[in-house]
Amino acid sequence: MSKYLSPKADITFKKVFGEHKNLTISFLNALLDFEDKAKIVSIEYQTPEMFPETPTRKYSIVDVRCKDDRGRSFIVEMQMVWNSDFKQRILHNTTRAYSNQLGQGKPFADAMPVYALCLIDDTFEPTLKSQPDDMLVRECSPYYGQDFYHHYMLTEDGHPDRIIEGLNIILVELPKFTPMSGSDKRMMALWLRFLTEIDEQTTVVPKEMLNSEEIKEALGIVERSVYTDAQILAYDKFWQDVDYSNHFDPDYHYGLGRSKGREEGLQEGLIEGRAKGLKEGLKEGERKGKMSIAKRLKEKGIPPEEIAEITGLSISEIAHL
Repeated sequence: MSKYLSPKADITFKKVFGEHKNLTISFLNALLDFEDKAKIVSIEYQTPEMFPETPTRKYSIVDVRCKDDRGRSFIVEMQMVWNSDFKQRILHNTTRAYSNQLGQGKPFADAMPVYALCLIDDTFEPTLKSQPDDMLVRECSPYYGQDFYHHYMLTEDGHPDRIIEGLNIILVELPKFTPMSGSDKRMMALWLRFLTEIDEQTTVVPKEMLNSEEIKEALGIVERSVYTDAQILAYDKFWQDVDYSNHFDPDYHYGLGRSKGREEGLQEGLIEGRAKGLKEGLKEGERKGKMSIAKRLKEKGIPPEEIAEITGLSISEIAHL
């Protein structure tokens, strides 16, 4: 039996970064490249549920949401399969987190920056190359400016050094990441190695990872032995859903049709229409899968609070099963 579970799964990712403030602080400071005087010192977790101002608008749930002692807000998400609307979804969540700071009568100057850090176990910029000479690349780390790390901000067209502060969206393509060397001890490299190298096949953990107190603690959190049978069931179901989504990835099929050229536009349109229907079907199938797991866990006498944590369903939904 494997010793570790992958930290990229929903249940393990949320346990590492949604329940251990010190690890979340280390992770954010490593990947967001703050200057020393701007480093995150302490955080408070906030509800991952982002409710709309009116019932007709969209409701969102993120993996981890927190605020530091300066008032800056942070959203952390783990995305297993890339899809074409993900950028719009994270933009929606980021702008909502920013605007929700301003209650009635509160001045705009009080709004603090919002950072959305998204780890993506997929590639969405396959042809984008590194630009190490770009004027906005930080010199303090050789990883910034590499083609796996994308930092989006509001900048003036033609003058990328002129920035409207407030919104920061960072997308990290995990499959593109490779450490500068096997002995790279930078925390950014160690955290990304933790996400990309630790899984069920891990038998030996690299020494440089064990020498980091934060990574060592995170490894203990993803040890298989600390999870209940119900949690392992949810973990396995998560990977089944990921495999299904990968096999029927609508964006992939749409991309195939699109690459054939304008003369096949009609065929492309048909593929796009099927893709949209398939995407809706996948969402409904995922929900039914969660309901099925929740029902089985409820029959085994698992407390509703634990079922909610495992499946992401609400207590009221579980009560009606």
